[in-house]
Amino acid sequence: MGRTLIEVIGGDPDLALGVALEHTGHPMLGQSVPGQVVSSEKEILIRSDHRSALNGADVLIDFTRPEGTLAHLESCAANGVSAVIGTTGFSEGQIEEIRRHAEKIPVVLAPNMAIGVNAAFRLAGIAATILGASFDVEIIEAHHRYKVDAPSGTALKLGQVVADARGQSLEDVAVYGRSGITGERERSTIGFHAVRGGDIVGEHTVLFAGDGERVEITVRSSSRNTYALGAIRAAKFLASRSCGLFDMADVLGLRVPG
Repeated sequence: MGRTLIEVIGGDPDLALGVALEHTGHPMLGQSVPGQVVSSEKEILIRSDHRSALNGADVLIDFTRPEGTLAHLESCAANGVSAVIGTTGFSEGQIEEIRRHAEKIPVVLAPNMAIGVNAAFRLAGIAATILGASFDVEIIEAHHRYKVDAPSGTALKLGQVVADARGQSLEDVAVYGRSGITGERERSTIGFHAVRGGDIVGEHTVLFAGDGERVEITVRSSSRNTYALGAIRAAKFLASRSCGLFDMADVLGLRVPG
């Protein structure tokens, strides 16, 4: 994602790449990318007598790991820099930390920046509302072999959207995979299934299975450019904000009033 973001930023006349950061210990540190050498915030602070790499920047776009993102976000808050976060796999405690920083700076936090995926979030909520509890819901996602968290943040967001539309708590109804003698499927549950292999960029399907008919909402990403373009759109959205926590529904104007 870092390389894709750099490529997309280079093609946008409104943007300029200020610094390329990775978390401490990452194998990309010290390597050259177009216009920059990849560094870590910790190394730059040491070399520059505690002057942050983000000093003078307008916005950070972060698709790293939770620990790296939170370290970068702390620097953003200290330097008045906006943040677009596409990292997934945060714990509830880490989400709370992001919320605290968003009281000082504007932050877009989204499990998926792709515009098509965010349309799927909206469609899943509409379908869940129309179809109701008589339809069983299963969410299937597929990603490349290197993805480290499962289910994906996008799959969990789809499940949350469906649960909210049905007046449920996702924590109470989620079922993650099945194995062995599981018994009959409980009607109110939302199932999650993760596939990992090859170079699959990302595929997500919400399956609504009823008696006599089935509705499927599927989005397939064939290029990481979709995520990068959405992140750039989010970065530009933050230019007029002073603080607050936003998501792609805000960026795309999909927020339902009330």
